[in-house]
Amino acid sequence: MRIASVGHAVFAATMIALGILGLIKVDFTPLWDPVPQQSATALAYLCAFISLVSGIGLIWQHTAAAAARVLLAYLLLWLLLLRVPGIFLAPNVEFWWSACKTAVMLAASWVLYSWFAGDWDRQHIGFATGDRGLRIARVLYGLALIPFGLAHFIYLQNTVVLVPGWLPWHGFWAYFTGCAFIAAGVAVVFDMYARLAAVLSAFEIGMFTLLVWVPVVAAGSKDTFQWSETIVSAALTAGAWVVADSYRGIPWLAVDKR
Repeated sequence: MRIASVGHAVFAATMIALGILGLIKVDFTPLWDPVPQQSATALAYLCAFISLVSGIGLIWQHTAAAAARVLLAYLLLWLLLLRVPGIFLAPNVEFWWSACKTAVMLAASWVLYSWFAGDWDRQHIGFATGDRGLRIARVLYGLALIPFGLAHFIYLQNTVVLVPGWLPWHGFWAYFTGCAFIAAGVAVVFDMYARLAAVLSAFEIGMFTLLVWVPVVAAGSKDTFQWSETIVSAALTAGAWVVADSYRGIPWLAVDKR
């Protein structure tokens, strides 16, 4: 087996779970939504199959590079063909949110690909491997965090109601977490205290999963939106964890002086 980090193991397990869920539902899991209404069931099966097989492949040493390559290529195509055009053709929160969640998962896949790339990858697509590949992945992740934070301000009331009832000052937490996402995104993009920013942002996404969504579904909610957001939040936590792991060995307060 080839487990590079805890984040890697969690990410692989998450992809396996998403694949199994997609095959059981015979439908697109929330990671891939929204998709065009005319999309065939075959595409839903393809998404589930790629999630499942790539997740399993990421665990094994001899298949990790190939699995990361396939997942990277598929998520990149998904972002470029289905997400980026939607941002310009229908610039609403649904498409921005969808593009950002795809970018986070793509960033995690790119980190893993950079780690596991073999000689063929380094010779033919060297820009996507090594330190250059890691830099691209991190910038993608940082750019995705900024709209997450802006959404807290644009949709303040929707954010406030998600704050757990036992916490005081709901408005403060909505503003604070929004600012934290924006600050972390800027820090990662410009490589300023990037390790600290990546770790804290992964922690923040994880706390959203544990404090907001898990209690909701644990209470027996049958609301499709709440279940979808729980699944997406868990997947984003896994993706953010992988990106945070990519900074191991880098000083917490390092600043790129290029």
